[in-house]
Amino acid sequence: MRSSLARALVAATAVVGIAAGGLAGASASVAAPQQATKPAVSSRQILAVNNLGLDTARAKNWQSCLNAWHFNAGNEDGQLGTNSWMAAQRMLNAWGYNAGDVDGVVGPNTITALQKFLNAVGENAGTPDGIAGPQTRAAFWNYNATGC
Repeated sequence: MRSSLARALVAATAVVGIAAGGLAGASASVAAPQQATKPAVSSRQILAVNNLGLDTARAKNWQSCLNAWHFNAGNEDGQLGTNSWMAAQRMLNAWGYNAGDVDGVVGPNTITALQKFLNAVGENAGTPDGIAGPQTRAAFWNYNATGC
């Protein structure tokens, strides 16, 4: 009886030892550093829609004006996306406000040109600095209260 008890104890100890070794090996492989699979995110991300504080109705007014001026903003859906901003950039460039590349990206050049335009039409967008701050947003909001 003693020998069978000893064998069972040795077998159990061996199983526990193997399991512990296997777990230790598994945890080491899990803890190993892994390669990053995603590229670093740029600090300058492009938004699919950037209404610059406008609600849907006022954004539709802006799109309507761009279309009425023949700059093709596309559907007047109240979502200022790439097509709307490309139309705005074409308009701003054509009217001498220098929005830069017509790429639909609402960057500093587009904002500066929009600020110059808003100031020229009597809305106080502040100093054209390329930052869409509260004063610029308020001027854009006021300008788009009605259609053009």
